[in-house]
Amino acid sequence: MVASAGIIYVVTIVFYSLSVFGYFIDFLQTNRKVNRIAFWLLSIVWVLQTVFFIIRALQFDRLPIITPFEGLFFYAWLLVTLSLVINWFFRVDFLVFFTNVVGFVMMAFSLFTPDGDVPADLNDLLISELLVVHVTLIMIAYAAFTIAFVFAVLYLLQHYLLKRKQWGKRLLRLENLPRMERLSFMMTTFGVPFMLLGFILGFVWASIQLQQLPWLDAKVLGSTVVLIVYSMYLYLWAVKHRRGYNMALFNISGFLIVLINYFLSSELTGFHFWYF
Repeated sequence: MVASAGIIYVVTIVFYSLSVFGYFIDFLQTNRKVNRIAFWLLSIVWVLQTVFFIIRALQFDRLPIITPFEGLFFYAWLLVTLSLVINWFFRVDFLVFFTNVVGFVMMAFSLFTPDGDVPADLNDLLISELLVVHVTLIMIAYAAFTIAFVFAVLYLLQHYLLKRKQWGKRLLRLENLPRMERLSFMMTTFGVPFMLLGFILGFVWASIQLQQLPWLDAKVLGSTVVLIVYSMYLYLWAVKHRRGYNMALFNISGFLIVLINYFLSSELTGFHFWYF
């Protein structure tokens, strides 16, 4: 089972790279045939990711989202899933390409993280329903923020093309600016409650399992900053009715903070001790 999972993982990386490359060609040359091939390759990637996820769950007899390797893999799986679903319903050109550039980078980065199980001495502590739900909600929030980031990037791209009066097929394939703004706002609105719920459940788990609340932990402080930034974005949009270029930059800045929180604070955290 371990060997088959390893083979599936490698094959998934190969198909993922081919899919992203296909979308890149389509982005440069507006090649619909290549776009369709890239879409079916990405669909195969989703199937392979799901199979790998199931095999690992059976191998370790738990939901495989706890370790850094599993977290990055689950995040990449969520991005593939969301990009395919959103593209099916909204047909936003270039959404799948930009989203899965991020997803592919994360999945490739997971190759450099330990892929073993949680340490035996921490098994009873970490295999907890509360912790699993906590991690799942946070990862869903991160995926939603990623999609919001992609819509913001597409907004800036369209804004740039319009400002430079670079008319062409690429411009015609982009959605209108207000719709991309609205979709970015919708994904942020989706992500913030999940982030908040995951944040609260993390504290509940810590108070039950560790008998302490890690207020000054680097990852807790970073997650607090992420919540504040995205809550400010929602406030400016919904209450102050802010729109336009600066709001797109605000959303992109929020995603950069998400990345800093995930990678940098993971190196400094003392509370998330299973991030070995």
